[in-house]
Amino acid sequence: MEEELSNLIKVWLSVLVSLCYCYATGKAISKGPLRLVFLVPVVCLFLYLPLKLHSLTFNGLTAFFVTWLANFKLLLFAFGKGPLASPDSQSISLGRFVGVACLPIKIQQNQPPLKKPKESHYREGQSPSKSHLNGQNKETPSSKMPEKGQVSLMNYAIKALLLALLLRVYDYSDSIHPKVLLGLYCFHIYFFLELSLAVMAALARALLGLELEPQFNEPYLSSSLQDFWGKRWNLMVTSILRPTVYEPTLNFAKYTVGRKWAPIPAVMATFLVSALMHELQFYYLGRLRPNWKVTAFFVLHGLCLTMEIVLKKAIDGRWRLPRLVSGALTVVFVFSTCFWLFIPQFLRFEADFKMLEEYAAVSAFVRNIIHSFLH
Repeated sequence: MEEELSNLIKVWLSVLVSLCYCYATGKAISKGPLRLVFLVPVVCLFLYLPLKLHSLTFNGLTAFFVTWLANFKLLLFAFGKGPLASPDSQSISLGRFVGVACLPIKIQQNQPPLKKPKESHYREGQSPSKSHLNGQNKETPSSKMPEKGQVSLMNYAIKALLLALLLRVYDYSDSIHPKVLLGLYCFHIYFFLELSLAVMAALARALLGLELEPQFNEPYLSSSLQDFWGKRWNLMVTSILRPTVYEPTLNFAKYTVGRKWAPIPAVMATFLVSALMHELQFYYLGRLRPNWKVTAFFVLHGLCLTMEIVLKKAIDGRWRLPRLVSGALTVVFVFSTCFWLFIPQFLRFEADFKMLEEYAAVSAFVRNIIHSFLH
């Protein structure tokens, strides 16, 4: 455990130093290909760093924060786009640059006044083309983000309690049907990811003093695949894939297939890039050659989402499934495809057993520290 913590410190010191270099590069070199040339070494370093870690928790979070999110933000920054190149980028502080670059956060563009209700996460009047990726449509009027305060804290507390209960349930895994275990793993991944990102967001909010956009929005309440992938599940990935993949592909496709159908290749390209990044994340975790089932999972969802778009264009609002029915179909489809293609990839490298061992090691490490401190 001590060796892994030492490696973690070294990795994140490398990340911080590299981001300071990127900040200085942005000040010295104007946006464009030349800035990209100077940032490419950092992108390559960020691809390498997760290989220095072996803990599933440290490795997985570092790969997600640094190799995926930070690298994509730096690629956008090279051309003066993205969260690191806001309109006031000339005056952006080093601390804010580093925090936004390496943490899974998105700062609200219009900071709400104190003691006033928070505005909706999605602004009205959003262009129809963007709505295909973020799921903006009239069928989900109730998908507003929860207000901050006791409700949100209680929400996280309940999910933390459920995660703790799941860990205890695993003690009896020999008596649980394998299919039931797969379902529990789905909830485990969701609770762990949302709570981990919430902790990082709370840290960033305390350090930066800014309001942040939410990272999850109760994905089990989704009314469609558009709603699930665009407005509810892991919104940090959605927000970074939109400017890096979806919008460039959309703009190109307008000249090849026309404005009406341009969202189709844009959605497929977005899901394909997401699939490849997930394959990379799984490689970091298990160090196993990919079997491409994760890619199949995302390609399947991309195809189904494009079919959903086509059907909605054909129907044009004349008919719509009841929300209860569409929601149930969406949840069943997501769960069944996760059981089939996604969750089994964790079992290839025995992630369930390794995670429990890590929890036990962390608990023992903390107990030893407390014991040493008290004595």
